[in-house]
Amino acid sequence: MTIDHTMTLSPRKIVVVKETVLAEAGSPAVRTVTRAAVLLVIANPMAGRFVSDLSALIDLGPLLAERWLPQGVAQLEGPVVAYGKAAVVGVHGDIEHAAAVLHPKLGKAMRLAVGGGEAIIPSTAKVASAGVRIDVPLGHKDNVWSFNELDTFTLGVEDAPRPDEILVVMAVSDGGRPDPRVGAGRLAV
Repeated sequence: MTIDHTMTLSPRKIVVVKETVLAEAGSPAVRTVTRAAVLLVIANPMAGRFVSDLSALIDLGPLLAERWLPQGVAQLEGPVVAYGKAAVVGVHGDIEHAAAVLHPKLGKAMRLAVGGGEAIIPSTAKVASAGVRIDVPLGHKDNVWSFNELDTFTLGVEDAPRPDEILVVMAVSDGGRPDPRVGAGRLAV
């Protein structure tokens, strides 16, 4: 199956979200944290049928990150410290469609867009109806054991994904939780 590049470069909808956290639990943030995400609503060329070869969706991931993630990165006040990704597949698709977009090739393109990253990019996916929200996990881009950056960014688009669409989310942050108090990393046992 070949990729329809007009589909990839012309999503039905693009939502760019910016959130700045100034306080938590009634206390000023130790450091202001800005989170941003790019949410892309794309057609699912495999909706409504079983397809063994998911290469079209696998090849789609890096195109999305290269073209659209810089808009999210530009929203941050500082350099990217944490990142995450997610996908919601409309009900005519299956969970492997999300895995195909998110895993084999998207990560490398995301790392390029954020200026590097040694740690695995946390992710989540599900099949659901339009309007669902998804908790996008965030983790430090270079150190998977840096607990201060383990967080979530809950996002959604009211009319997406439609049954034959996929909502792809790429999220970035210039910091961790606003007032972390559980320790910076893994404890010695």
